[in-house]
Amino acid sequence: MITRVVAFAADEIKISGQLYLPDEGGESPYPAVCICHGIPHGAPDANPDPGDGGYPALAERICREGFAVLIFRFRGVGDSGGNFDILGWTRDLRAAVDYLWMLPEVDRSHLALLGFSGGAAVSVCVAAQEGRVSSVAACACPAEFDSLKDAFTEGESIIKHFRGIGIIRDRDFPYSDEEWLDNFSLVNPIKYVSGIAPKPLLLMHGSQDKVVDVSHAYRLYAQANEPKEVVVIEEAGHRLRRDEQAIAVIINWLKARNR
Repeated sequence: MITRVVAFAADEIKISGQLYLPDEGGESPYPAVCICHGIPHGAPDANPDPGDGGYPALAERICREGFAVLIFRFRGVGDSGGNFDILGWTRDLRAAVDYLWMLPEVDRSHLALLGFSGGAAVSVCVAAQEGRVSSVAACACPAEFDSLKDAFTEGESIIKHFRGIGIIRDRDFPYSDEEWLDNFSLVNPIKYVSGIAPKPLLLMHGSQDKVVDVSHAYRLYAQANEPKEVVVIEEAGHRLRRDEQAIAVIINWLKARNR
């Protein structure tokens, strides 16, 4: 396996990531998967679970199945620049697709998005408008964000919350609180999901998800067009990338639709 530290720009903001490629003995170009993380809910864990390799571990597992895999941090997160803005995240993902599209190691006919939670919402919205995306796996995807604001804010203003956990960094951002909040209504998967067809769509959810209720998956599925599939992982919670059954389903689904 070959790993590269990469960076690209969206709105002149540096977006940082890692690219994983099968070893040099493989047959390039490879089908590609772009992994999109969710919206951070709290400050980084000072005592992380040593058994949780995070998105890099997931990227490695998918790469070993013969995929080129890109993971990146949306604006405001980690070592990427900028401030959290959900509409800006859609432009970050488009820039990530641009980056993959230009790689000689990538098979342009098979470029899948794999999103989790807020990253799944962004993936659905972008895929509905982006012809270069070939398939979408959306895990713990909200149908819309309106009903989730209380879960994110825990009683304080949503902007204050995100500033407190360090993903809104600049004192003068956002320039308009109202416009920033309105962007959540623009990134609205329930309005876009029907436009993904004829690309294959996988909707995966945990039956015990306490952040995004499983009803969101059924609402999205009802609105989506074929080909579509919904998989509910019994007893699983919100963080499906940590669930072995969920990851096995995702990898099998990607392999079946990107060869």
